[in-house]
Amino acid sequence: MTVQVRLAALLHNYTGGAALVPAQGATVAAVLDDLDRRYPGIRFRIADEQGRLRRHMRCFVGETDVRDLATPVAEGDEVFIVGALSGG
Repeated sequence: MTVQVRLAALLHNYTGGAALVPAQGATVAAVLDDLDRRYPGIRFRIADEQGRLRRHMRCFVGETDVRDLATPVAEGDEVFIVGALSGG
């Protein structure tokens, strides 16, 4: 399945400046794996060694905030990967 991935500005250096890139996969994890094949190192910035999203990263499939990388994606979905805001 092909999805469109919108990436936070902090990840644009991996994609040659592109904010929107296509990716293949049936789950968020598979989409990240596909991105990493084309943009080496990007997955490590998004997910840790245990396959969990890093605390400072947020992932949305459409409008749904997801934390589980096993979350399915459908053909034509938009996946948003952004840096979480923090502060007090």
